[in-house]
Amino acid sequence: MEPNNPHRYRRACLNLVLSLLAVWFFVSLGCGVLFREWLDANAPNVGTAPFGFWMAQQGSIICFVLILVVYAWRMNSLDRKFGYSEED
Repeated sequence: MEPNNPHRYRRACLNLVLSLLAVWFFVSLGCGVLFREWLDANAPNVGTAPFGFWMAQQGSIICFVLILVVYAWRMNSLDRKFGYSEED
């Protein structure tokens, strides 16, 4: 536990946000737009839709919701680690 070290806490929060933004960028722009044709040709279909089309329409939304869950979970653990938890 590293109580009240604001510089390390801020750096950990910034690293978390930037890594989650990179995942979101890759899934939404990469899989949904840039690699869509390749995914359509090389990945299996999701139901009757090609995978690239599915990622552009549904997969990026599902990924965004999962990113929100991961963000909340990791921020709560960072808050507890650095002594900023509201539960204490």
